Amino acid sequence: MEKLIESLSPIERKIIPFLKEGNLDKLSEESGIDKDSSLRALEFLSNKGVLKIISSAKKIIELEVNGILYLKQGLPERKLINLVAEKNSISILEASKLVSLNENELKAAIGALRKKALINVINENIVFTGKKQEIIEKTLEEKFLESLPKNFDELLPEEKYAFENLRPRKNIISVNNKKTVEFSITELGEELIKQDLKSAEELIEGITPELLKANNLKGKKFRRYDILSPVPKISGGKRHFVNQAIEHAKKIWLEMGFKEMTGTIMQTGFWNFDALFTPQDHPARELHDTFYIKDFTGKLPDKKIAQAVKNSHEKGVTGSRGWNYKWKEEEAKKVLLRTHTTCLSAQTLAKLDISKLPAKYFAVGKCFRNDTVDWSHGFEFNQTEGIVIDENANLKNLIGYLKEFANKMGYKKVRFRPHFFPYTEPSLEGDVWNEERKEWMEVFAAGIFRPEVTEPLLGKPIPVLAWGPGLDRMLMLIYKIRDMRELYKNDLDMLREIKSWLK
Repeated sequence: MEKLIESLSPIERKIIPFLKEGNLDKLSEESGIDKDSSLRALEFLSNKGVLKIISSAKKIIELEVNGILYLKQGLPERKLINLVAEKNSISILEASKLVSLNENELKAAIGALRKKALINVINENIVFTGKKQEIIEKTLEEKFLESLPKNFDELLPEEKYAFENLRPRKNIISVNNKKTVEFSITELGEELIKQDLKSAEELIEGITPELLKANNLKGKKFRRYDILSPVPKISGGKRHFVNQAIEHAKKIWLEMGFKEMTGTIMQTGFWNFDALFTPQDHPARELHDTFYIKDFTGKLPDKKIAQAVKNSHEKGVTGSRGWNYKWKEEEAKKVLLRTHTTCLSAQTLAKLDISKLPAKYFAVGKCFRNDTVDWSHGFEFNQTEGIVIDENANLKNLIGYLKEFANKMGYKKVRFRPHFFPYTEPSLEGDVWNEERKEWMEVFAAGIFRPEVTEPLLGKPIPVLAWGPGLDRMLMLIYKIRDMRELYKNDLDMLREIKSWLK
């Protein structure tokens, strides 16, 4: 007992007289110590065997801002039905003015009343279709609001129905997790409460400059420290798991003998589209697909390459007729956020010394597209690019490279299918199996560059294998993430749980 008393911290000694309360809230109130400090002291005492902590979490339904307001003034549907029942028929515009509801509240009220078959909307008029006695009694939703706060697990069937009707509506109710902490005193604790703890007040908590200056440590005693007590888990700093995966992907390409290509996020339409034989009227170049930089004009490369690309579009190359339209410099000079890393492949080909073939290059970088955001699409994403320039390259080689990369990234189930891209022929798309969602997920876009791409940039139509897997989609399976948006949500709990990729 003496050793136990000598190990008590000041905050533990402070709450011991109030342990009979058995509840954290009451303990904090009686002792005058905030809840966080009280809970910490309880955990210390639990480690010493003085008490046992019993904690439980409850889902509590509470009123939000609009819920509090509607509890006082009435739900929007109550205001609307009282008016419509009185008039029998009224225009939507007039009703919104008379009941003072905003657009969202009016829509919600009309929807709720139509669901209960109390009104109908005909030619922009709200018509009362119920019976007067049906609107006299309070609705389930009104009764439910009056009963809050309430434990979610204790809801009756009719309360669950009201909850489901109100939950989608803005700021009416919310479900909050509330933790309750209770504790029971052990025999050791009962014995400790009876002890005189004043002797522990003289114990030294730590060495301070004042103590050293006073030089009066002789005969003093330090408080005992419990070196076996569990300490808080520490999560050390580390690179974001997406950055770890990018480094891993780079390592794969380097091990396969590729050299890295780099370039800027902002590119001209020339390198992003024209050099890749994408016609200037192609839908991918429209605003709904591409982010353009306003009031900014880029420069074309040297005249020889620009003229060769222009001729490729207007007249074609050997064995080709091109797109048969008038190519415009001003369209090629537009500046945009790159929609793929394939623009880096085009720039690399333009600088390549063809006397040093074969050659292999890769890139990993951020790309931007004006896509609708959902579980598998984002307006920004990481793409890994690859090209192989080889006189003897063929489609079989291309599929081999893609399979090898997919396998090294952890995907064993891969399939390929024919596709069309303006700058490759033949072209293919590749999917990997997402076991989490039980569906195929498109990640590969690949093919062999057309002569209209290679001849203007290389001087002659040398076979170039090219691909651009969407790296972010591949990471979803690796990290068991169901929604691409979670990759960049920066949820600290998730970041702590995800294990490091790199060893």
